[in-house]
Amino acid sequence: MSFYASLRKEILELVRTHRLLVMAVILVFFGLASPLLAKLMPEIIGFFPGAEDFALLVPTPTISDAFTQYVKNLSLFGPMLAFLMAMGAVAQEKERGTAVLVLVKPLSRAVFLLAKFVALALAFLGCLALAGLAGYYYTVLLFGAPDPFAWLVLNVMLWLYVLVYVALTLLASTIAKSQAAAAGLGIGAIVILGALPTLPGLGKYLPGQLVTWGTTLLTDPSARSWPALGISLGLIAACLVAAWIILDRQEI
Repeated sequence: MSFYASLRKEILELVRTHRLLVMAVILVFFGLASPLLAKLMPEIIGFFPGAEDFALLVPTPTISDAFTQYVKNLSLFGPMLAFLMAMGAVAQEKERGTAVLVLVKPLSRAVFLLAKFVALALAFLGCLALAGLAGYYYTVLLFGAPDPFAWLVLNVMLWLYVLVYVALTLLASTIAKSQAAAAGLGIGAIVILGALPTLPGLGKYLPGQLVTWGTTLLTDPSARSWPALGISLGLIAACLVAAWIILDRQEI
């Protein structure tokens, strides 16, 4: 089986199991809701008893608030979806015994893993593109048109940020013998990655800085975070290579 045939199989599986639809609905919803939530925040706060005076102190929402709300939502739910979509990618096939049938096609284990990663990468690219278009449209309606280049780069950075979690979870799924074990390993990796920015001076080199880079482009078009980009791409590559080495040594 060739890489393209394997990739087609993975994409069709995402479609047939409705995982692609669920991913698209969630991301597009928060893409649409983010600028609306930013716009209505003073009114929302005012609905709570006793908070009317506090609502008056909230500054008038701006495009920057729409940007910030969009980033908060997508940078939260993107990694969550990456974890849910990738945690059973390999472990579930080993658990059910379907990996044996696929790998005797013959299909190399490197292609087996790469097809799964690329399928998820393309799925997130398409869904984030739809979320980005939805978010941009509502931002234009509610606040005015933000810099389209800054918005594009922001969504590319969010995509790369999510791919780090896809690669980490795919590695955990390869190591584990069951989907439950893969979930535990994946959560552990995500917790460690989330805790690392608290170490002094380390945050600017980690994947989370990609999101900061995309966000600050609205106010500072010259903002760059090349070290974080390089380390994120390196981390993705390292996870895929490690997953391939581990899978190649496993008896399936």
